[in-house]
Amino acid sequence: MSRIGGGSVPAARVPGASVPHFVRIRIGHSPDPDDAFMFWALAAARVDTRGHDFEQVTADIQTLNQWARAGRLEVTALSLAAYPFVQDDYALLPHGASIGSGYGPIVVACTPMSLAELGEEEIVVPGALTTSFLALRLVLGDFRYRELPFEQIPEEVASRRATAGLLIHEGQLTFESHGLVKILDLGEWWLLETGLPLPLGVNAARRDLGEDVLHDVCVVLKEAIDCALEHRAEALEYALQFGRGIDAAVADRFVSMYVNELTQDYGDEGRKAVTEFLRRGEALGAFPRPVEVDFIS
Repeated sequence: MSRIGGGSVPAARVPGASVPHFVRIRIGHSPDPDDAFMFWALAAARVDTRGHDFEQVTADIQTLNQWARAGRLEVTALSLAAYPFVQDDYALLPHGASIGSGYGPIVVACTPMSLAELGEEEIVVPGALTTSFLALRLVLGDFRYRELPFEQIPEEVASRRATAGLLIHEGQLTFESHGLVKILDLGEWWLLETGLPLPLGVNAARRDLGEDVLHDVCVVLKEAIDCALEHRAEALEYALQFGRGIDAAVADRFVSMYVNELTQDYGDEGRKAVTEFLRRGEALGAFPRPVEVDFIS
């Protein structure tokens, strides 16, 4: 466990009752191809669940971030930038992260502009708790923004109801079909700034599951990801239904970007990237208290 930064400690959620050895485990993930790909083996009953009842729940990432603050799900996908707000109740799983190596969320507009010009505009974003939002703050500092569901942002910019928009998920690949131009790639900026990949989404599990169940969750999730990679065609076919109209080639490309060896395990590089991103966010004053980066083993 590593500790970074400083700040005030908020009130913690009252811990729930202890759980039995075999439990119902709700896993929250966003309705996008890479998450669906990772959890295909659970949906298809292709992995040993160690006696636990796994149930998948889908919601957009901003909703999952908010649910985590209420401790709603036993296991959840989470924006890394939201982890400091839920660290008392959740710990990071070592598998299932979405990490971009030299690529990541992008800022788009109808016409080219400089970063200085971008900083003067209102930017439509997919949520103030998302990692993409915090990464953009690291680039621009404070800026004017408006929140909108991520799938609505390309059209909001294309129709010129917004000057610029922050795109996540497959919008990173399909923005040109809306007539938009890329102003900034946050993963590219982060790599040039730090030499590290950009950690975006993480998986976290509630601490009150207890050590034995948390270990089981780690093993099941790792086996599910490995199974999907070993049976790529089947997992991609399942994931495609979460692609919001994208074709198989785009879904395959998107999954390849965010399901890789760093998804199977952070490794030293991934853990260093997580710590560095949170350190910079803390220095920016983005979090309410010191951050403890705690990985379940």
